[in-house]
Amino acid sequence: MKILVPIKRVVDYNVKVRVKSDQTGVETANVKMSMNPFDEIAVEEAIRLQEAGTAEEIVIVSIGIKQCQETIRTALAMGADRGILVETEEEVQPLAVAKILKHLVEKESPQLVITGKQAIDDDNNQTGQLLAALLGWSQGTFASKLEFTDDRLKLTREVDGGLETVSLSLPSVVTTDLRLNEPRFVKLPNIMKAKKKQLDIIPMDSLGLDTTSRVKILKVEDPPQREAGIKVDSVEELIDKLKNEAKVI
Repeated sequence: MKILVPIKRVVDYNVKVRVKSDQTGVETANVKMSMNPFDEIAVEEAIRLQEAGTAEEIVIVSIGIKQCQETIRTALAMGADRGILVETEEEVQPLAVAKILKHLVEKESPQLVITGKQAIDDDNNQTGQLLAALLGWSQGTFASKLEFTDDRLKLTREVDGGLETVSLSLPSVVTTDLRLNEPRFVKLPNIMKAKKKQLDIIPMDSLGLDTTSRVKILKVEDPPQREAGIKVDSVEELIDKLKNEAKVI
């Protein structure tokens, strides 16, 4: 079985995000970038399936600028087999990403696509669902456990009321949640080996797809600062303030 894993280069989750002075977006110049944490979990799960003998090949895909090659190399150092970068300087929104991935899926013919449930920069949580719809494949979202039984995928997913277990036919699209696994630490020898693994670069314009943005960002600004809290001397005073000032009771 071949697994395709889409990943995204985002601002590192440890970095405090700053809004640009012109309010057109967030500052990315001289900022540490890394693989989206949910995508890192997806890569780890694909590698574990390969180590268990379920998968034979893992293909990593990323869409973006030239520097995304570094993110792909990180996934290759974790244990993936080869990478594909669809290179573009444009902002690519979820529907366009899904169209590009559909094109690559039809070319690579994987039986399973595993990706993070969302990216931590835009939090859209759309790409996996859109891809499954475009392909007409079964889908399992927010996966916290994966098992293969009798050529079917048994998936435990996190829902508001607890856990739900579903059985999916292959081919399928799976999106990962935080509790699926703990990504491995990448060792230096594997980083050196990853530099020799195959990484194909495809210009996005050569795909002939409509990647027009459907959403336009008008302005980005910091959230308002929270006001300092106050102490009250009695329950009666608390109730009075909740009733007459906050007007919540």
